[in-house]
Amino acid sequence: MTHLATALVGHRSPRDALRAPCATLAGVTDSAWPELHAAIASAPYPVVILATDDVRAQRCLSTMGITTRSWLGALTRHTGGLLVDHGWLRVNGSGTDTLPDVVTAADPTTRTVAIAHDVLGGQFVWMPAQPGERPTVHYFGPDELGWQDLGHGYADWLGAVLAGSLTRFYENLRWPGWEDEVSALRPDQGIHTWPPPWSAEGQDLSTASRKPVPIDQLIAFHHDTARHLGQH
Repeated sequence: MTHLATALVGHRSPRDALRAPCATLAGVTDSAWPELHAAIASAPYPVVILATDDVRAQRCLSTMGITTRSWLGALTRHTGGLLVDHGWLRVNGSGTDTLPDVVTAADPTTRTVAIAHDVLGGQFVWMPAQPGERPTVHYFGPDELGWQDLGHGYADWLGAVLAGSLTRFYENLRWPGWEDEVSALRPDQGIHTWPPPWSAEGQDLSTASRKPVPIDQLIAFHHDTARHLGQH
């Protein structure tokens, strides 16, 4: 079976850590986890590490064809995922009952890996912008209903997130008291706002109607709306 990392990057790898053959997966000693854990510990906002299941984590690594030398591999092996900034951003790891693992959230046919989602139904995916190119992180936002290439590889993107980039990235999509509202949700829940954030009337989320909904339904709603408006 073709490893997902191979399907994603084709013949060009985004970093040496993603080139490791399957035979070396069990013998990795220079894990990126200490570096990643230090970044988590020094984040300027709360980051919750979700518990991992060892069997599921090892299965994810094997299927992906990656090792813990990479940040994606280290996160997958040592966490079920991350809840970042009061749970506003949910980063996929080896998965939990309420958060998908990176394998379940991947599509080898389109060479994409869904690596995270936010509470408003925005998505982060790791994919090549063009065939044969190195994969970069792309964001689909509920305020613009389109994909934006952020130009970062996985480790650079996650490093920026843990260094505090979410505060500025989401500055126009937050409202007073959002921290308590968001932290009360499960990772499989999001906040539906009406009027929607892509509309002129929905720009101020402090005055919008807000209610918890299943995150899968919220993500699907945004993508369906984008297709209906011809922006997908």
